[in-house]
Amino acid sequence: MEDLQSCSSGQHITKHTGEKPYMCGECGYRAAKKSTLTRHMRTHTGEKPYLCGECGYRTTRRSTLYQHMRTHTGEKPYKCDQCDYSAAHKTTFDRHLAKHSGEKPYMCDECGYRTAQKSHLSEHMKTHTGEKPYKCDQCDYSAAQKISLDQHLAKHTGEKPYLCEHCGYKTTKHSHLSRHLRTHTGEKPYKCDQCDYSAAQKTALELHMAKHTGEKPYMCQVCGYKTALKSKLSRHMTSHTGDKCDYSAARKSSLDKHPVKHTDEKPYICKECGYRTANKSRLSQHMKTHTRKNDYKCDLCDYSAMTKSTLDYHLKAKHTGEKSYTCGECGYRTARKYNLSSHMKTHTGEKPYMCGECGYRTARKYNLSKHMKTHTGEKPYMCGECGYRTAHKAVLSRHVRTHTGEKPYKCDQCDYSAAQKIPLELHMAKHTGEKPYMCGICGYRAAIKSHLIQHMRTHTGEKPHKCDQCEYSAAQKPSLDRHYQAKHS
Repeated sequence: MEDLQSCSSGQHITKHTGEKPYMCGECGYRAAKKSTLTRHMRTHTGEKPYLCGECGYRTTRRSTLYQHMRTHTGEKPYKCDQCDYSAAHKTTFDRHLAKHSGEKPYMCDECGYRTAQKSHLSEHMKTHTGEKPYKCDQCDYSAAQKISLDQHLAKHTGEKPYLCEHCGYKTTKHSHLSRHLRTHTGEKPYKCDQCDYSAAQKTALELHMAKHTGEKPYMCQVCGYKTALKSKLSRHMTSHTGDKCDYSAARKSSLDKHPVKHTDEKPYICKECGYRTANKSRLSQHMKTHTRKNDYKCDLCDYSAMTKSTLDYHLKAKHTGEKSYTCGECGYRTARKYNLSSHMKTHTGEKPYMCGECGYRTARKYNLSKHMKTHTGEKPYMCGECGYRTAHKAVLSRHVRTHTGEKPYKCDQCDYSAAQKIPLELHMAKHTGEKPYMCGICGYRAAIKSHLIQHMRTHTGEKPHKCDQCEYSAAQKPSLDRHYQAKHS
């Protein structure tokens, strides 16, 4: 009995002294308790002795298995006495309570970042120390957080166990599936405690809260840059480290093609129209637009397409009106998953694509490709009627209609037709009154996406249209055109 008390007392004392006498011979990890080291060793051996009899899930810890079993039983023993919330796990419950109290007792001595959870502070500290204790056993990748390693390992296995029953979307993480499902349900679980704003994603709420508090807890130790979002700091840090990304591939040919995403090099060119691409197979696919017939015909109009997927999208967008993907932030709906992904960046402020020449950033790779031509001056597309040249094939197609008088965009409620899609969208709003694009800052609504993008610049101060003859820049292209006429013509 005395030996047991002595052992417990010794373990307790290490909490005060910080002593960690037990060391892992594999990676140097140290622990204050032998049992903690035993659990740690399983990260090297892969041993997972605790098995779920319901689904075959395995884990290294008995307590983790108990928590997992609640996903089958639905048990939520932790009840909040301030609202109807209940949770299956104490850590989740503790996080919830912090929303009521607002208490953030854990503070970073380096930059002043505060958090309600000790584990979050531990993770945050790694942004200062650069520590990456989680190692991949199949390549040189290492991570500061276990969740990042788990995501990385899926690149080796290809396993995506979480499936959306609505649209077939698959992912490696349960949390990603939960976020995705909100695009179908419209659920907005993240509430602002200072106004009526609610969001489908936590990052969107964090961005919104910064408007109330002005707080930017994530700081770069190299140059002092501060931001409200951890993901933005991570992106910023690559400007100092030179890191590109952690992409890995199963085949060398795939890896060889990947670097052009960073260089923007496009060595493959179409002799017919000047189209350029980084990928030889993409060029082969493009060449079919000149030689191949549109085999897939629409039964409801004269439209035809080269691929069935393109025809399916046409049917949804033009005839059935089906728009199965919904934005949980503003109610925007679309028939294509890609469009929704692009749209969500207007709420999160994410702009991962950056111009190396002038620092211009955008949410879409296509926009960056267009922007780069403002530096090169390249205009490969030419009108055979009048010699007009442009950097973009779509712009040439619109221009040609000024010669032919073609108006392919038809209103299904009256005789109106238009040469371009945007005038038709504006016209349709007169029939429906619908304005699906909403500003998350002031509530402004627009009938077309381009109007919302222009409006957002009144908040961000962004002026992407640069004069190539002086330092003038403008938020809108017509302003730049007027500048050219007044100052340089």
